[in-house]
Amino acid sequence: MKKKMKRTFWLFGIAFAGLLLFIGLYIDETRRVQETYRAQFNANLAHTADSVESYLNGDGDWGLKYRRILSDMSSADSFSFLLTNLSEKQKIQVNELHTILLKYPEQMQETQRLEALLQILNDLQQNLDLGFQEAEELVATIDKKGH
Repeated sequence: MKKKMKRTFWLFGIAFAGLLLFIGLYIDETRRVQETYRAQFNANLAHTADSVESYLNGDGDWGLKYRRILSDMSSADSFSFLLTNLSEKQKIQVNELHTILLKYPEQMQETQRLEALLQILNDLQQNLDLGFQEAEELVATIDKKGH
């Protein structure tokens, strides 16, 4: 009976150590995945900022340039919902930026609003809470009843 109890404790110890190992590996992998999502989110914000600068500084096909802004912002919006370090309110602010670009292109193509968007994108890339406040202010300036 004593041998069986010792073997049981020994097997339990090995199983417990294995469980702790797998928990540690899971936590480490979750952290790495979040770092990848954050990097992709920042890269998409950078692409959006580049597209806005191109729109503001360039000549040519304005429709194509605006679609690039919209596409890049859509990608950033998608990655924002995968990040665990953003609050729900912050995720909603990023989504609202995407929404106003999508639904109100006539209003968003104004130079003043695009410059404000560029500042917001730069602040969000630097992980500043100010960017979310500025986003809320920009969304508030949009006339949602008209085009």
